[in-house]
Amino acid sequence: MENGFFDKVEDNAAVQIWAETTQQEKGDSLTDGCFTFEKVDLVPTIEEYTALIRCPKIQVDRIYSKAANGPAFSERLMNITGMSKQWVTARIKQKGGCRCIPWRNLRDFILAHPDIKKKVDVFALSIYGLVIFPKALGHIDEAVSDLFDRRSKWTIPVHAILAETFRSLNACRRAGEGRFIRCAQLLLSWFHSHFWKVEKVSYRVFSENYSPLKELVATPRRDDITEENWMTILQNLQEENIEWRAPWMV
Repeated sequence: MENGFFDKVEDNAAVQIWAETTQQEKGDSLTDGCFTFEKVDLVPTIEEYTALIRCPKIQVDRIYSKAANGPAFSERLMNITGMSKQWVTARIKQKGGCRCIPWRNLRDFILAHPDIKKKVDVFALSIYGLVIFPKALGHIDEAVSDLFDRRSKWTIPVHAILAETFRSLNACRRAGEGRFIRCAQLLLSWFHSHFWKVEKVSYRVFSENYSPLKELVATPRRDDITEENWMTILQNLQEENIEWRAPWMV
């Protein structure tokens, strides 16, 4: 999602060939052993994230990638909010190395604006910025507005979400510490799906009405397990503790 990351859009077939070759030669992880258990790669997959957020079947010509030349941040905010350029530019801030708009400004907009559709659009933009792609605490950054502004074209955000998950986890791994700053809800649901035997979670077969995220929200939090206990559990995982295929996958 950073500037320049998707500045060049290449042919999908060429990218797929490159990805498959790289995976065969080097594996998925950027760091050796980053997301592996024994010799099995546990990186979340595109298919899993697609099922988790219930996206339609992926169309290769609708995958989101950042356009080399697109509308300015202020123009996108004007399109989404319907507010004037003066209103928008007065609220844009520099935060965490990128241009952002504070959540409190969008919250005030949601509470006061008479147009229901605009309220919903701005609330959805806030979810993208605060939950799915959090970067600067309490702010919605410029890159998120680009992704959100193109949702009407039915672009598929799964690849961008997976890439940001991968990058954030690798950054924590390289530093040996740190906080995961991408969509923690998706990662937590993925985690529970593969390590369900650890918590004795019931095996849930996929159905049209079943949503792993809804089940996660409805599941009481285990506040009685300390961080140290979780570390002990994970460090002592055995092969039989892991479900290699998410039980809700088709």
